Amino acid sequence: MNRIILLVFTCWSVVVYAQSSPEKKPIHQLRIYTIPTENKPVFHDRFRDHAQRIMKTYGFNIVAMWDTEFENTIEFVYLLQWPDEHTMKTAWQNFMNDQEWKDIKVETSKLHGTFVIKIEDRTLIPTDYGPTLDVTKSK
Repeated sequence: MNRIILLVFTCWSVVVYAQSSPEKKPIHQLRIYTIPTENKPVFHDRFRDHAQRIMKTYGFNIVAMWDTEFENTIEFVYLLQWPDEHTMKTAWQNFMNDQEWKDIKVETSKLHGTFVIKIEDRTLIPTDYGPTLDVTKSK
Protein backbone atom coordinates (compact mmCIF):
# COMPACT_ATOMS: atom_id res chain seq x y z
CA MET A 1 0.00 0.00 0.00
CA ASN A 2 2.87 2.38 0.85
CA ARG A 3 4.36 1.80 -2.64
CA ILE A 4 1.09 2.76 -4.28
CA ILE A 5 0.84 5.93 -2.20
CA LEU A 6 4.46 6.78 -3.04
CA LEU A 7 3.88 6.14 -6.77
CA VAL A 8 0.72 8.28 -6.81
CA PHE A 9 2.48 11.09 -4.93
CA THR A 10 5.48 10.93 -7.29
CA CYS A 11 3.28 11.11 -10.39
CA TRP A 12 1.27 13.98 -8.90
CA SER A 13 4.50 15.87 -8.06
CA VAL A 14 5.81 15.52 -11.62
CA VAL A 15 2.52 16.80 -13.08
CA VAL A 16 2.36 19.76 -10.67
CA TYR A 17 6.01 20.66 -11.33
CA ALA A 18 5.55 20.44 -15.11
CA GLN A 19 2.49 22.69 -14.96
CA SER A 20 4.09 25.22 -12.63
CA SER A 21 7.46 25.53 -14.37
CA PRO A 22 7.70 28.30 -16.94
CA GLU A 23 7.38 27.21 -20.54
CA LYS A 24 10.78 26.75 -22.10
CA LYS A 25 11.40 29.17 -24.97
CA PRO A 26 13.08 27.84 -28.10
CA ILE A 27 16.50 29.11 -29.07
CA HIS A 28 17.57 30.17 -32.53
CA GLN A 29 20.74 29.84 -34.50
CA LEU A 30 21.89 32.35 -37.10
CA ARG A 31 24.23 31.00 -39.77
CA ILE A 32 26.00 33.32 -42.22
CA TYR A 33 27.98 31.81 -45.09
CA THR A 34 30.23 33.99 -47.23
CA ILE A 35 30.28 32.33 -50.65
CA PRO A 36 32.31 32.96 -53.81
CA THR A 37 30.29 34.92 -56.37
CA GLU A 38 31.05 32.40 -59.12
CA ASN A 39 29.72 29.51 -57.00
CA LYS A 40 26.50 31.12 -55.80
CA PRO A 41 24.23 29.07 -58.13
CA VAL A 42 25.94 25.73 -57.37
CA PHE A 43 26.06 26.55 -53.66
CA HIS A 44 22.28 27.00 -53.69
CA ASP A 45 21.81 23.80 -55.69
CA ARG A 46 23.88 21.84 -53.17
CA PHE A 47 22.16 23.38 -50.15
CA ARG A 48 18.65 22.95 -51.57
CA ASP A 49 19.08 19.47 -53.03
CA HIS A 50 21.35 17.89 -50.44
CA ALA A 51 22.20 19.79 -47.25
CA GLN A 52 18.63 20.81 -46.45
CA ARG A 53 17.32 17.29 -47.09
CA ILE A 54 19.98 15.65 -44.91
CA MET A 55 19.60 18.29 -42.17
CA LYS A 56 15.90 17.48 -41.96
CA THR A 57 16.71 13.87 -41.07
CA TYR A 58 18.57 15.16 -37.99
CA GLY A 59 15.77 17.42 -36.78
CA PHE A 60 16.90 20.76 -38.21
CA ASN A 61 14.06 23.31 -38.32
CA ILE A 62 15.06 25.97 -40.84
CA VAL A 63 12.84 28.99 -40.21
CA ALA A 64 14.00 31.25 -43.06
CA MET A 65 16.78 31.75 -45.63
CA TRP A 66 18.12 34.88 -47.30
CA ASP A 67 20.71 36.06 -49.81
CA THR A 68 22.50 39.27 -49.00
CA GLU A 69 25.46 41.33 -50.07
CA PHE A 70 27.67 42.76 -47.36
CA GLU A 71 30.93 44.63 -47.79
CA ASN A 72 31.22 43.52 -51.44
CA THR A 73 30.68 39.84 -50.60
CA ILE A 74 27.84 37.43 -51.30
CA GLU A 75 26.27 35.88 -48.23
CA PHE A 76 23.74 33.14 -47.63
CA VAL A 77 22.00 33.59 -44.27
CA TYR A 78 19.59 31.24 -42.55
CA LEU A 79 17.83 30.97 -39.23
CA LEU A 80 17.20 27.72 -37.38
CA GLN A 81 14.97 27.03 -34.40
CA TRP A 82 15.94 24.52 -31.71
CA PRO A 83 14.27 23.39 -28.48
CA ASP A 84 17.60 23.76 -26.61
CA GLU A 85 21.37 23.98 -27.06
CA HIS A 86 21.99 20.29 -26.42
CA THR A 87 19.65 19.30 -29.26
CA MET A 88 21.33 21.85 -31.54
CA LYS A 89 24.85 20.59 -30.80
CA THR A 90 23.87 16.94 -31.18
CA ALA A 91 22.10 17.57 -34.49
CA TRP A 92 25.10 19.46 -35.89
CA GLN A 93 27.48 16.72 -34.81
CA ASN A 94 25.31 14.08 -36.48
CA PHE A 95 24.97 16.13 -39.66
CA MET A 96 28.69 16.84 -39.94
CA ASN A 97 29.42 13.11 -39.42
CA ASP A 98 26.86 12.01 -42.01
CA GLN A 99 28.73 10.00 -44.65
CA GLU A 100 26.40 11.01 -47.48
CA TRP A 101 27.00 14.71 -46.67
CA LYS A 102 30.77 14.16 -46.48
CA ASP A 103 30.75 12.44 -49.89
CA ILE A 104 28.62 15.20 -51.46
CA LYS A 105 31.01 17.89 -50.18
CA VAL A 106 34.03 16.07 -51.61
CA GLU A 107 32.41 15.48 -55.01
CA THR A 108 30.97 18.97 -55.44
CA SER A 109 34.25 20.57 -54.34
CA LYS A 110 36.11 18.53 -56.97
CA LEU A 111 33.76 19.91 -59.63
CA HIS A 112 33.39 23.52 -58.49
CA GLY A 113 36.14 24.35 -56.01
CA THR A 114 35.45 26.38 -52.88
CA PHE A 115 31.82 26.64 -51.82
CA VAL A 116 32.20 28.54 -48.57
CA ILE A 117 34.80 31.18 -47.74
CA LYS A 118 33.69 31.81 -44.17
CA ILE A 119 30.96 30.67 -41.76
CA GLU A 120 29.63 32.76 -38.89
CA ASP A 121 27.48 31.03 -36.31
CA ARG A 122 25.49 32.66 -33.53
CA THR A 123 23.27 31.01 -30.95
CA LEU A 124 20.42 33.37 -30.07
CA ILE A 125 19.05 32.94 -26.54
CA PRO A 126 15.76 34.75 -25.88
CA THR A 127 15.63 37.40 -23.21
CA ASP A 128 13.05 37.10 -20.45
CA TYR A 129 11.42 40.41 -21.41
CA GLY A 130 11.22 40.42 -25.21
CA PRO A 131 8.78 38.85 -27.63
CA THR A 132 9.48 35.26 -28.56
CA LEU A 133 9.74 33.84 -32.06
CA ASP A 134 8.35 30.33 -32.04
CA VAL A 135 7.83 28.89 -35.47
CA THR A 136 6.51 25.37 -35.35
CA LYS A 137 6.17 23.68 -38.72
CA SER A 138 3.31 21.28 -39.20
CA LYS A 139 4.46 18.00 -40.65
